[in-house]
Amino acid sequence: MGLLEQKRHFSVNLLDWYMVNRRDLPWRRHNNPYFTWVSEIMLQQTRVDTVIPYFNRFIGNFPTVQALAEAPEEEVLKNWEGLGYYSRARNLQAAARQVMELHGGEMPQDKQAVFALKGVGPYTAGAILSIAFNQPQPAVDGNVMRVLSRYFLIDEDIMKGSTRVLMEELAGELIPEGRARDFNQALMELGALVCTPKAPHCLTCPVMEQCSGRIAGRELTLPVKTKAKPPRPEQRLVAIVEGRGAHRGRVLVRQRPATGLLARMWELPHVLAAPATAGKKAGPLADEPAMALLAGSLWAEGFAARPEGLATHAEHVFSHIVWSLQVYKCTEQDQSNELPLIAAEARAAYDAQAATREGTAASSAVSPESATSPSEPGTPHAQNISTSLNDGELLAPSDVSDQALSTLTGKGDGLTYRWIGPEDMDKMAFPNIFLKLISSYFAGAYDDVNE
Repeated sequence: MGLLEQKRHFSVNLLDWYMVNRRDLPWRRHNNPYFTWVSEIMLQQTRVDTVIPYFNRFIGNFPTVQALAEAPEEEVLKNWEGLGYYSRARNLQAAARQVMELHGGEMPQDKQAVFALKGVGPYTAGAILSIAFNQPQPAVDGNVMRVLSRYFLIDEDIMKGSTRVLMEELAGELIPEGRARDFNQALMELGALVCTPKAPHCLTCPVMEQCSGRIAGRELTLPVKTKAKPPRPEQRLVAIVEGRGAHRGRVLVRQRPATGLLARMWELPHVLAAPATAGKKAGPLADEPAMALLAGSLWAEGFAARPEGLATHAEHVFSHIVWSLQVYKCTEQDQSNELPLIAAEARAAYDAQAATREGTAASSAVSPESATSPSEPGTPHAQNISTSLNDGELLAPSDVSDQALSTLTGKGDGLTYRWIGPEDMDKMAFPNIFLKLISSYFAGAYDDVNE
């Protein structure tokens, strides 16, 4: 069978399969360009099952481009909370405002105009134009490149720009006339349900008979993909500062800077414990120097707090960083008590620990038995929390007006701090890991620390 017949076999059989097996997804029930757009942005590096409830809530609150464009930014981001890659939400709203200003609130149908929208790349532009407007535009993402690599036995590295161009040209040639909407969704569906990354279901694949990769026994080695650089490990110390007096029942949180990672999101105060050796996971810091360093960091920001003990271990995975978190429950103290002494001792305690680490690393790898270690995760005071949402940038200044939040400005880095209670959690956007930690605190998960 020649290449032309192989292409025809692929297109015909794939469409026949899709019309019988397609999933009932909320954004597929209407050919609404706005719905298609929102769903495609949400689906970037996120599973369908995760996206569905977020999509339904988001569309319920922002049913039109105009509603999204005019909504308070913090409200939009609160509706995105937990999806990760928060820059997607910021870009989506910015693009909605572009559509209002430049296109009268109607999604443009011109490829260049769609591509010019904030946060819209080649794949998303192709998906919008083909699914919403049935235009014969390719929509090539990782799933699609995997399917085409296997079916046509393409050995080119899919991480290269030249390979993407090749795939887009090939995908465009495969679209049957007048069937772009169904074909592109069928191609995405095949990659998601059948031609999966690690265990392709070849026996149930509608195009298996002419799949060159399967015939050559290459279905498990394709596509060719250069491995990404592993994320940088960091060990961080986190403070859950429990308020006293006027702040009783509240915890201290801070807002991140206006630019950079997780921009303007709210979080628990935390500090970098020590940079990890290149290529190695950052090891935990012993409790004594860790608590001293944490108290000193808070003191430098103008807050007196005494660490009471280890509350939990946690991990948060970004695309380029992995945070290993030691979370300590702390108690707010009066500025005039002994906290200045603890702060003054922080650097000495930390330096001693760092010196021990460096000396050990110089002779051999550090083993758990050779270094002072914090409470083990199995003890009553050490639970484990792990998240793998890759939070991106976020621009979301909270507009909470409740005076009880006690807005403060730290001395050291000028960040904004607030004392919050459980009732404030639905007003402010938090990265998923801090949302879990704070929610666990208010639920009483750390009540037994050092009791």
